[in-house]
Amino acid sequence: MFAEDREGASGMDGIRDGIDAVDAEIIRLLDRRARLARRVGEFKRERGLDAYVPARERKVLDRVASLSEGDFPKRGLEAVFREIISCSISLEESLKIAYLGPEATFTHEAARRSFGSSVDLEPQPTVAEVFARVERGEAQHGVVPVENSMEGTVTHTLDELMNSPLKVCGEIYLSVSQNLLSKMADLRNVTAVYSHPMALAQAGTWLRREAPGARLEEVESTAEAARRAGEEPGVAAVGSVLAAEAHGLTILARNIQDARANATRFIVLGRAWAGRTGKDKTSLVFVFKDRPGGLRDALSAFSDEGINLTRIESRPSRRQAWTYVFFVDFQGHPEDERVKHALEKLGERCTYVGLIGAYPEVPNEVTG
Repeated sequence: MFAEDREGASGMDGIRDGIDAVDAEIIRLLDRRARLARRVGEFKRERGLDAYVPARERKVLDRVASLSEGDFPKRGLEAVFREIISCSISLEESLKIAYLGPEATFTHEAARRSFGSSVDLEPQPTVAEVFARVERGEAQHGVVPVENSMEGTVTHTLDELMNSPLKVCGEIYLSVSQNLLSKMADLRNVTAVYSHPMALAQAGTWLRREAPGARLEEVESTAEAARRAGEEPGVAAVGSVLAAEAHGLTILARNIQDARANATRFIVLGRAWAGRTGKDKTSLVFVFKDRPGGLRDALSAFSDEGINLTRIESRPSRRQAWTYVFFVDFQGHPEDERVKHALEKLGERCTYVGLIGAYPEVPNEVTG
């Protein structure tokens, strides 16, 4: 070995020794944090408090980001601390999370994004069953999709929210990246493409251009499509990287969705909404008085107080023909004074107002 090679190896050894020392310190501090988490768990159990506290979690993640000196990517830092929080919660309580399954779907990915991998994630066949599991106390929280930036509202979720005692206590934005997955090594050997109807619609232009001879077949989920692609010759699936990993498939093409800015918003369900953080959103449902200008009067309750509406949807009430309820999301928390004033005005102008959630507002990474 030349002298400069020996000097280089020695220098590398010194750097690696420094990394090893840092790793040992990280483990020591994680063990200390785990002991503190156990004490928090004991405190919560004695007082009947929930292990999962969205407002506190958001404050921890925001504080961690503010403490960063810049060398470690902030996005990676949040992912690391998401898992640390997940492990800490598992030390406090065995947490069960119901989500719209099956495994390896985008909802599964959203649940992991929100709760980490150290809690029990339990797939359910329908949105209604996710609600039912949480309502019966068989899971502490649920995760379901509520809207897609390209395809619009998930109506099943709104219909369940209308009649459920559960509250929205969190939200997750997930960028939707559709990929073509298969056991086949060559796209030319693909004779059929399976997926959920929404995924096929999102990738329609690409499929018609690149696989014009392939038969398109709708199935119940992207995960089911991936499972069948792993078992049936000549079949490909449109789905996520997670689905490819779960079923041992090759990714023949990435990001085949028509729109690059494609995201789905998911909500976290619980028995109570989240506490105030100072940067929050509230969800409610209302029925305005049936009179000329009734909807305008109802919405002016928010504009009068300078409150920004981020979403409004209407759904049939299912109680009387041609009557509708309106779902609204807005920036603010029910404990804010201006929100209290807006809700008082809204109550005067509507026949029904129901608060269905309050939760920390999270950044939408797709649109910024």
